[in-house]
Amino acid sequence: QVQLVESGGGLVQAGGSLRLSCATSGLTFGSYAMGWFRQAPGKEREFVTAINWIGLSTYYADSVKGRFTISRDNRKNTLYLQMNTLKPEDTAVYYCAASRRGLPHAREEYDYWGQGTQVTVSS
Repeated sequence: QVQLVESGGGLVQAGGSLRLSCATSGLTFGSYAMGWFRQAPGKEREFVTAINWIGLSTYYADSVKGRFTISRDNRKNTLYLQMNTLKPEDTAVYYCAASRRGLPHAREEYDYWGQGTQVTVSS
């Protein structure tokens, strides 16, 4: 059974940092591209960033470019999201997802999803 479990969310002041983790099991982690999405209350789930299977290619939404960094450790089957200079508009539930495709940024291109972790940025 495939499981993706996010952790590291919480409450932080604007300008602060958080590091999210996504621990995976039940899949060959190194064979999947991985991504982070987020969903704010009343809004659609939106793409944040993705990384290819080996970690050499990444893609970021314009809203987080230069502030967020995605990475992965294929030995630990874990995905990370370092979030710096956080803004109140970054407040959302953050989800990790796994895809068999190269470097996808559309929700429908992802095969497995975690349950999400809440990130709240206060002003």
